[in-house]
Amino acid sequence: MMALKETIRRNARSHGDEERRTLDPDTHLLRQGARRAARGESEAGAARFLAGISPGGALRFFSDPLGGRVALDLSASSDFARLRSSLPEIQAALAELELDGWLLYDLHARNSVSGGLAGLGDLTRRWFVWLPARGHPVAVVHGIELGPWAAWPWTTVEYVGWRSLESRLAKALRGTDAVAMEISRGDAVPALDLVPLGVVELVERLGPSVVTSAELVSRFHSAWDEEGLASHLRASKVVADVAARAFQRAAAAARDGSPVHEGDLRRWILGALREGGLSVGADTIVAIGPNAADPHYAPGETGAVIARGETLLIDLWGKESDGAVYADQTWMGHLAATIPERVATLFAVIRDGRDAAVSLLRERAAAGRPTAGWEVDDATRSVVRERGWDEAFVHRTGHSIDRDLHGTGPNIDDLETRETRLLARGVGFSIEPGIYLRGDLGMRTEINVYMGADGPRVTTPDPQHEVRALPEADA
Repeated sequence: MMALKETIRRNARSHGDEERRTLDPDTHLLRQGARRAARGESEAGAARFLAGISPGGALRFFSDPLGGRVALDLSASSDFARLRSSLPEIQAALAELELDGWLLYDLHARNSVSGGLAGLGDLTRRWFVWLPARGHPVAVVHGIELGPWAAWPWTTVEYVGWRSLESRLAKALRGTDAVAMEISRGDAVPALDLVPLGVVELVERLGPSVVTSAELVSRFHSAWDEEGLASHLRASKVVADVAARAFQRAAAAARDGSPVHEGDLRRWILGALREGGLSVGADTIVAIGPNAADPHYAPGETGAVIARGETLLIDLWGKESDGAVYADQTWMGHLAATIPERVATLFAVIRDGRDAAVSLLRERAAAGRPTAGWEVDDATRSVVRERGWDEAFVHRTGHSIDRDLHGTGPNIDDLETRETRLLARGVGFSIEPGIYLRGDLGMRTEINVYMGADGPRVTTPDPQHEVRALPEADA
């Protein structure tokens, strides 16, 4: 089998086609070499061959324009479960928003929204999915990548050349005036600006105008389902527990006269997150006072010594699996029994700003009034401004959280962008004001919030109200 596999690798390399240049050897082997190997063989023989390369892979056979039968490995194909279950609600939302439909587009997994809704990964040819406000969805897909669409439950339209792509897409969009796609005019919300300008121009040349899918993305991509919320709550407990143990570890090492470095503590935290079940996307920022003044500080292999009397920031995050929702928290500690007055005062500023954001959300929910992301940012920032530290608060108040750490839902932002999207039911986000005095001291507090049926829910266990004193370092 290994010799045959290497022969196919050489044959695939010799063809020099586009897929060879863009795919890793194993993926290329499955999509190209295995097809050639299957030609002329029985389907059972082809199945045995591919099973040796990709155990457990599902197979489907197609006619090859050059003759014979082609076996495709479908182990990465989709069952389109999210679209199946969400379609009635999506179509109701489209009618509510007076849109003719939602046009999903992707190539090479560049659009996390389209790929996430369809449950597809990196495909090497352009694909479109038309979700009309009324009627059945249509997938427009390339003829050499039919495999991932084997379970598509609605109409599939195949294209090969660019002319057939445009004609088939034009037919799907016939009679439409406004379609939603993942765009943001003027790049107002960069995280949502996922469809290339050229694709927008192509669609608009076929007839309809393209408008942003922002509200649809919040409702149907970024909103957490019940299991997403449950996974986030489990991760939140792990993250908070690991942070508490990390502070204790740093304090004990300082007390014993062998203080750890930032890099050492970072590695320990990563191991503890994995042991706690957060095996995907786990990472952390560990920074003593002056280094914490860089919001995205990275210590490298070693970093600074975490000694007695240091103020320590720990920002850590992770999730259980690819389909789970992240938890993301930041905590502050001081390696001494007494917190310096300046440190306590600065922390009180960001704590009060954080709590003002939560209060606004609760007040609006009680009154039945919606809240936009920019309004929450303003509530936090006004507190920091009143205390005289607004120029040291150099980033947005918070970011969307979903299956991505920085998700595609509404951010808490009126600084870097003006986030006009509403914080719809089901979305989650961080609230994390900070003060950063370059070369001197950095402070941040971070909690996560979920917009539930009863209003906002702070999901971070026991949010910090004071800098954590670590008298163990003095013992």
